[in-house]
Amino acid sequence: MDIDLSKIEKVYLAGIGGIGLSGIAYYFLSQGKTVEGSDTTKSEVTKRLEDKGVFIHYKQKADNLNNSFSLFVYTSALPADHPELVAAQSLNIPCLSYFQFLGFLSKHYKTIAVTGTNGKTTTTALLGLILEKAGLDPTVIVGSLVPNWKSNFRLGKSDILVVEACEWQAHMLELSPQTIILTNVAEDHLDFYKDLEDIQKHFQMFVDKLPVDGVFIQNKDDYNSQVVKYSGKTLTFGQDKRADYVFQDLEIKNGQQIFDVVHQEQKNNFILNIPGLYNVYNAIAALVAADILGANQHQIWNALHDFASTWRRFEKVGLYKSNIVISDYAHHPDAVQGLLKAAHDFYPHKKIIAIFQPHHHNRTLTLLDEFAKSFILADQVIISEIYRVQGREDKEYEQVNSQDLLNKMNHPQKYYAANLDEVKNVLRDLNPMDAVLLFIGAGDIDNLAREIAQ
Repeated sequence: MDIDLSKIEKVYLAGIGGIGLSGIAYYFLSQGKTVEGSDTTKSEVTKRLEDKGVFIHYKQKADNLNNSFSLFVYTSALPADHPELVAAQSLNIPCLSYFQFLGFLSKHYKTIAVTGTNGKTTTTALLGLILEKAGLDPTVIVGSLVPNWKSNFRLGKSDILVVEACEWQAHMLELSPQTIILTNVAEDHLDFYKDLEDIQKHFQMFVDKLPVDGVFIQNKDDYNSQVVKYSGKTLTFGQDKRADYVFQDLEIKNGQQIFDVVHQEQKNNFILNIPGLYNVYNAIAALVAADILGANQHQIWNALHDFASTWRRFEKVGLYKSNIVISDYAHHPDAVQGLLKAAHDFYPHKKIIAIFQPHHHNRTLTLLDEFAKSFILADQVIISEIYRVQGREDKEYEQVNSQDLLNKMNHPQKYYAANLDEVKNVLRDLNPMDAVLLFIGAGDIDNLAREIAQ
């Protein structure tokens, strides 16, 4: 669908509280357009939008739409018979899913797409911040709120677009990038993909979309990524000495990660103030892309050093009595394991209590064994019931519950909570002191973290 953005005056966004569509809302607001939308629940994201003057309906009905709208953009979780989508179509309003709109937008920029199973959000934010410090003035759409921008969107004046390219239902294939960063590849979204090989095949399809003069940036240390190939310019990063950008001599000291990056026999030292080996990988992926765009080492160093993470990525939200409360979006076994290692690295003398809300029944069932093993570094584990993802659940998978996960876990101190209120009761009984409470998951467990930290 070809759309003249200059002629769009009023946009309706169905599912505007989602982190993706909220970014599109900010995009249109920055263009001086009128934005209206709907969602099923109020949240921190919707509040920020309402503060910007966006009117949001919390009942999704057909009569929310009328002929005054010139574009309807909707979350991909919206069913085909959703009343707002049906109404927009009947009114002949151009309709695009979130990912279709990103694909449309990507054709109007030199697009850098950040994709992979884990690390997309942080890598996207880091790259955007480096390019900003380098004066390259990018437009950035990222899947989390970035404190530096107080938003998940940054409007730039250059022709560079940095965008998080989600692999759910292969939606990254909607994009038309000139550069692709592939962070890593692991089994996930097995409600759509058949297996790991199928996931790899779809990432290959995405890389195949690169033009002949494109750039592919690849994690040399990630075994599952190595089958993905590009015939054009490929740059690799990792600890593997054969990588184009090699990082080495990692040291964790006083709440910082200090490491060297060697490229073409030149060594530069960098400092990250966020924990986790996975974040070193994210930082170097962003560094590679920024380097080829002309950012200098001083600008890159400043951006990495100043980065204070994003919303729900090892985010310190406050204290619960004497305990540090951290909220994190991790919802894949690899991410959970990396998160717990990061917490131990930065808080080596504190007890780590993991409070986990599994996200999506299919993911929990298909990765049950992996999840069961991923909490070994936690001193105590509380597992809340699975967060049901609206529009993405299938009854055949809803047989699994969090008690099944708990039964699989070989952990000496594990506790089940039927809901988030029960999590509070378990915490009261445990009565931790001077510990780190990690609230983990992509569902609404973040609300509980912020509630008890008040």
